Amino acid sequence: MRKPYHPKRTKPSPSPGRPKGRIIAILAILVAGGLLLFNHLRSRVPGESTAPMTEATPSVHRVGENPAARWHERARSVDALFHDVYTPCWEGAYGAIGDAYLFAATNDSSLLRFHTVAHDLRKMCTGTWVDDRAWVCLAELLWWHFSGERNRSLVDDARRRYTEARQEGRLSNYEGYWSWYNWPPHSVGRGQIFTNSNMNQMASVACWLYEATRDKRFLEDALLVWNGDKTSPGVEKALYKGDGRWEGKPGLAAFGKQLPWEGAEYCSIGASLYRITGDERYKAVVIATAMRILSPAGGWVDPQDFYQIRMDGNGAFVNYVLDAYSIAPGEMADVLTKVELMLEHVWTNHEGRATVTLHRESDHGIRNGWNPFGGEDGYGVDEIGTVHAQGEAARAFGIFAYYKSGKI
Repeated sequence: MRKPYHPKRTKPSPSPGRPKGRIIAILAILVAGGLLLFNHLRSRVPGESTAPMTEATPSVHRVGENPAARWHERARSVDALFHDVYTPCWEGAYGAIGDAYLFAATNDSSLLRFHTVAHDLRKMCTGTWVDDRAWVCLAELLWWHFSGERNRSLVDDARRRYTEARQEGRLSNYEGYWSWYNWPPHSVGRGQIFTNSNMNQMASVACWLYEATRDKRFLEDALLVWNGDKTSPGVEKALYKGDGRWEGKPGLAAFGKQLPWEGAEYCSIGASLYRITGDERYKAVVIATAMRILSPAGGWVDPQDFYQIRMDGNGAFVNYVLDAYSIAPGEMADVLTKVELMLEHVWTNHEGRATVTLHRESDHGIRNGWNPFGGEDGYGVDEIGTVHAQGEAARAFGIFAYYKSGKI
């Protein structure tokens, strides 16, 4: 066995000249002076805050820290519980939409495997109302897009779901204007037949299908919903009143109210139409709508933290306003800041002042409604960590993490 080689160490000779203690003292003075100079210069760097770091200050991050990293981590924490409670239907599609954006932000291949192998999107339920199909189709098409636009089977399945709903007659002018309805006109034994902006997310699906297939029938459908034809108007003439204001039939948010989010939902459809047509008219409506809905003067959002005061579906709401941001990031830079404040408010339980749990820290379950004092309208607003609530949360946190990463 060979012995390891250790070179012979020689003892260094003492340095001539000044005594050792004096040298150490001089070095200590130099180091202390250098630290003082560094701190003085650091305090003069433009934009560098000297305020204490707090969780409630979203615009401040530690020197050298990626400002998006904290949000990536939070999105993953929310997502872990979503994956545990996942079900393969419309509520699962909420989180699948957020996961597509989170995958694009982080390149985490486990997310891709979850939605295309372990829980194949193509095997999701059909659902009942047409908006169930819209969420599943959007999840499929976003995953097709963000995973490189190579998995054509996702496009084919979204096309199948859309075409079946179209052939059933769910796109109609049943109430005097063109819109998607929960059921086909004159359906028997299925309860109330109505339309709302959730149903019309099928127009966003049509835009994506046009991008993926170049089949003009999808473009024509999307334009029909927005613009109408010679026989009946579309949603713009029927519901849009100008300056970002939309008006529709009142009612309960999940059962008949035509504009559950006061028109913010049409930001997604208008943004999709602008993306495929380049028509500035759609962009103008989208910007005006998002700016109005996020203005505290309108009474829909809190003036400090910008959460919805009266409505659930916060993952959808975040999705809608960030779709607006995506087509006009320059004009709407403050939208990203407002969404960050909204999510910070949820994560910190309204800085500890909430009387209902918004964020259950033990497993990162998120409440469906985000008003810190409760009382919202909607479906299951008090649920925390269920597939419905957690799917919405995964959608909100995942999409925000994408845009916080500087993606457009």
